[in-house]
Amino acid sequence: MEFRAEMRYLRVSPQKARLVLDLIKGRRVEEARNTLMFTKKRVASHVGKLLQSALDNANFLATEKGLDVEIDNLYVKRAVANDGPRMKRIRPAPQGRAYRYQRRIAHIELVLAERGKNGEVATVVGGEAAAPAPAKARRRAPAVKAAGKKKTAAK
Repeated sequence: MEFRAEMRYLRVSPQKARLVLDLIKGRRVEEARNTLMFTKKRVASHVGKLLQSALDNANFLATEKGLDVEIDNLYVKRAVANDGPRMKRIRPAPQGRAYRYQRRIAHIELVLAERGKNGEVATVVGGEAAAPAPAKARRRAPAVKAAGKKKTAAK
């Protein structure tokens, strides 16, 4: 079972948010919470609140729907920072000119999932445990040079 939380229109650049999100991907919730507490980035407090919201969602669904969820076995399955709308602004420049710049906005999505007892991911698809699909090997055809005159050095 997956539990989601989403924060939209956060006034931080998605690139800066990804720096913090990469620190907690794949970690247990308690470990991710401790990592965020000691990270010296402004967005870390927002991501901490988002993690708590996803944890509260898991707690609520466990009690409301009667699901058997071990809160201690939850881990951060996916953490994504996408672009939001950009605000176009103008900065005064010398000699009556103007420089344009953009203020970036991020949409952050956090997904928690439950690990099995042996550490494997507890996902069931069609009655069987889902196995990762094999990566497809692609080869490009060798480039064919165009037939034509040879270039000669200028005299």
